[in-house]
Amino acid sequence: MQSEPDTEAYAASKGGIVALTHALAMSLGPAVRVNAISPGWIEVGEWQKPSRRQTAKLSVEDHAQHPAGRVGEPRDIASMAAFLLSDEAGFITGQNFVVDGGMTRKMIYAE
Repeated sequence: MQSEPDTEAYAASKGGIVALTHALAMSLGPAVRVNAISPGWIEVGEWQKPSRRQTAKLSVEDHAQHPAGRVGEPRDIASMAAFLLSDEAGFITGQNFVVDGGMTRKMIYAE
């Protein structure tokens, strides 16, 4: 969705995932629905193994630069996955869902 200098390999791999998602949706449907989730800034410090676990030191600015008003949490991604697995998402396939608190829609980021 966006790039920084020297991130060609990362950008290419993300593009590959999006392309593979819609190609698999065509090949495997209708028996299988295929979707992707592209997470934004998700704080996972407390989810690390005990030896690496740490409490996040997020600033007010870190949260404020997200239109949703906060940095993401693992449950935000889990909620999207649960929805996509549910019967309510039965008509959704071949899509990439950006779950980033609106960050990719914002033009300026705090440094």
